[in-house]
Amino acid sequence: MRPIQMVDLKRQYTNIKSEVDSAIQEVLDNAAFINGKAVTDLTSALSAYTGSKHVIPCANGTDALQIAMMALDLQPGDEVLTPSFTFVATAEVIALLRLTPVFVEVDPKTFCIDPAALEKAITPRTRAIVPVHLYGQAAPMQEILDIAKKHNLYIIEDNAQAIGSNYIFADGTSKKTGAMGTIGTTSFFPSKNLGCYGDGGAIFTDDDALASRLKMIANHGQSRRYYHDVVGCNSRLDSVQAAVLNVKLKKLDEYIAARRSAADYYDNAFKAHPKITVPYRAPYSHHVFHQYTLVLEGVDRNGLNEFLAGKNIPSMIYYPVPAHRQQMFASSGGGNFHLETTDWLTERVISLPMHTELDQEQLEYITSSVLEYINK
Repeated sequence: MRPIQMVDLKRQYTNIKSEVDSAIQEVLDNAAFINGKAVTDLTSALSAYTGSKHVIPCANGTDALQIAMMALDLQPGDEVLTPSFTFVATAEVIALLRLTPVFVEVDPKTFCIDPAALEKAITPRTRAIVPVHLYGQAAPMQEILDIAKKHNLYIIEDNAQAIGSNYIFADGTSKKTGAMGTIGTTSFFPSKNLGCYGDGGAIFTDDDALASRLKMIANHGQSRRYYHDVVGCNSRLDSVQAAVLNVKLKKLDEYIAARRSAADYYDNAFKAHPKITVPYRAPYSHHVFHQYTLVLEGVDRNGLNEFLAGKNIPSMIYYPVPAHRQQMFASSGGGNFHLETTDWLTERVISLPMHTELDQEQLEYITSSVLEYINK
């Protein structure tokens, strides 16, 4: 059996080596390392894939969030609503811009922001909502869009973990995650479903004026070279990373299918066990399984983690400390938020290996090992 990786990027590369090497070589031959043809090709391909009119590539997913908030001209003290049960970057950017993060409870089944809790958290100072499509599951966007329209709020979708997912509306129509809000953002960190070989990110919008402002902010606030209209930053996706992404974007749906197949295997192995809750697949969401995350009840999670490590099976806890309990927010009142579901989940979730290269032998070994520990 091949060694099991949490994400097997080496084997994935091996399977597309000739295409990736050729794409990178073309960049090297042309020496257009910044804003080269590979970047413009990628923006066009991402626009076609997601249905977003404008795609602005940038240096990473955190920058994408920051540039989005800067473009909306949010002011210090404005409240931005976001879940605490996610990677800290989402809330970190809010605080970095001297905005006020308001942490909102999540649904215990989907792990995404709870619309009822969201509505209750709105105050006269609220300006924006940042829903996170967590672990590859779409947030409940119909309700979020309705709430935003009712209260005249911006929506910035954090789509770092769910690119390629479809959200299905009640009328049967669908849209890609990241393409429904005022602005969508994503990360191309190597372990993402669509990952490059370094750092990278992108911003999505259908608004022409907003797209122009986003592009300016990402490029030192320039409307044209050496003419700086607004305070911006320097956040670019280089051509080498774009070349890799051009190859992998063509395979993204294939990769998603492989992840969903692995998730099906896990589901069948665990769904009948009384101490294990397998990932919920919301009827409105085409889950793309960035992570495969179990909720355990009556199981020593740390013990399971150590047991699996002893059998050369990696596992991860995303996230052991929610954002509102992080030290960085202690002085700004993070501890004042009482999020029972979030705290409950952080004590019970564990993620198993999930990537495009998992084979049946590996899946059998992983699932039998998990059950061996839980049933002992």
